[in-house]
Amino acid sequence: MPINDNINNIEEIAIRAEIERLRLEHHDLEAAIDALTTIGSIDQLQIGRLKKRKLVLRDRISILEDQLTPDIIA
Repeated sequence: MPINDNINNIEEIAIRAEIERLRLEHHDLEAAIDALTTIGSIDQLQIGRLKKRKLVLRDRISILEDQLTPDIIA
């Protein structure tokens, strides 16, 4: 039975796979930003774009994780 009654098992598996892919990309971006910062890159525009993409990924991960969380009736 899926965690959230609004999604089926196949959808849950797909969401979990997408979350894992996004986490990996987020981690890779973090490593790239750290590397550019460590070497003293002066390309602040590139670093800014990477940071923005990282934030977008974090937000998308959060949205997907919310889909897996059961609705709680207060």
